[in-house]
Amino acid sequence: MSSEINTELSFQDLELSDKILKSVNELGYETPTPIQAQIIPHLLEGKDVVGQAQTGTGKTAAFALPLLSKIDIKKRSTQILVLAPTRELAIQVSEAFQRYAKKLKEFH
Repeated sequence: MSSEINTELSFQDLELSDKILKSVNELGYETPTPIQAQIIPHLLEGKDVVGQAQTGTGKTAAFALPLLSKIDIKKRSTQILVLAPTRELAIQVSEAFQRYAKKLKEFH
């Protein structure tokens, strides 16, 4: 994937679900980072991706936002599984998913 990105790109342009967009807006996110702009469209299409970027560049959101946009909240079975190398990172990722999914009633 190219590291070049359209600087005019917004989260609305990425076609996330309305509920996820509302959460993103409430969190104060305005413009997707390069990793987010590159990863989100592919995940929304259901493609497998591998992303690598520095700490603090929004990798968790890059993966969480499109996955949460595609989730069927009515299904009670596991739909997303995130593997993390440490307990601390697993807690951070879990907390981020909860923030992004705050408009998805009954998400946990």
